[in-house]
Amino acid sequence: MTTLDQARQRADAFADRLDLRVGEVMQFSKNFYAELETPGGKLATEILVDPTDGDTGIEYGPAMMWNTDYGMHGSGRTQTPISPDQAQERAQQWLRDRGSDLTVGEAEAFPGYYTLHTLRDGKINGMLSVNASTGAVWPHTWHGTYIATSEH
Repeated sequence: MTTLDQARQRADAFADRLDLRVGEVMQFSKNFYAELETPGGKLATEILVDPTDGDTGIEYGPAMMWNTDYGMHGSGRTQTPISPDQAQERAQQWLRDRGSDLTVGEAEAFPGYYTLHTLRDGKINGMLSVNASTGAVWPHTWHGTYIATSEH
């Protein structure tokens, strides 16, 4: 599996089992990433598609551990004392504290957390997530180098 279209097909099959639909699909050097949305268009969870065998599952990290609807510790109760703007500020400060010259994009709200693109010179470099209750930051270190994006 080497194309965004092939990854989207795998993501579609996985999403159908959860009564969700596929939104953005991204290709990285180590995997494909996809956002899953509810039928109403609300972000639901994030998944990975393995480029070698097409194996598809909930993304590790925040999607698995912090997602209050689709994660391992899902309670169905989403408390979000941290706003999208605050999540963006926390993510940017986290990067600055580590001496990074990356910036962050818009905070996308998933149940229980936010995911943001990290940017270098305005271009996607990677991702990180911010817990909507605690403000903890979790970098997505498993993707590798960003290659391309396919919108839905």
